[in-house]
Amino acid sequence: MPAHFKALSLNPYSVNIIGLSNKMHSFSYQFDDEFFVRYGKDLVSGGKFEAQVILDKHETFIEAQFNIKGQAALICDRSLDTFDFPLTIRKKVVFKYGESEEELSDEIVTITHDTVGLDLGQLMYEFIGVEIPIKKLHPRFQEEENEDDETNGKLIYTSSTDTTSGEDDDQIDPRWEQLKKLK
Repeated sequence: MPAHFKALSLNPYSVNIIGLSNKMHSFSYQFDDEFFVRYGKDLVSGGKFEAQVILDKHETFIEAQFNIKGQAALICDRSLDTFDFPLTIRKKVVFKYGESEEELSDEIVTITHDTVGLDLGQLMYEFIGVEIPIKKLHPRFQEEENEDDETNGKLIYTSSTDTTSGEDDDQIDPRWEQLKKLK
């Protein structure tokens, strides 16, 4: 058995696309901590997920629709407690046949005609990783965080002409006045 077929058969998240006919094919996956050991524990240390992947194969491209639902096991940045973070992900990727293998965008990937299989697990791992928040807070701290943050995480820009504080518009900060003298 050639090496590329052997590697394909060892990965339960790879799909042999050479053997697929030109129609829709559905694949279901359930994965947990073992999945994250295989693809990396950098972004997510574990979790429990179910994924439904629909491959629609055509002559010149394959359209893949990913529906992933589950809970990622995260570590709180504040308390270092673990907690489950619920995720629901819907993504679409189009694999176009071309001369070389390259990623044109997040949604379009070029593959060659002699590509044996697609590693759907790597894509699912990346989709989950993108949905993980930068600031990981246990749910018990969410309300406190929202109370402390009056702007709810949004940057507020005001111009110097805003007069909401009732100050006199003609009054200039003395430091600016000194800088104007330098002209």
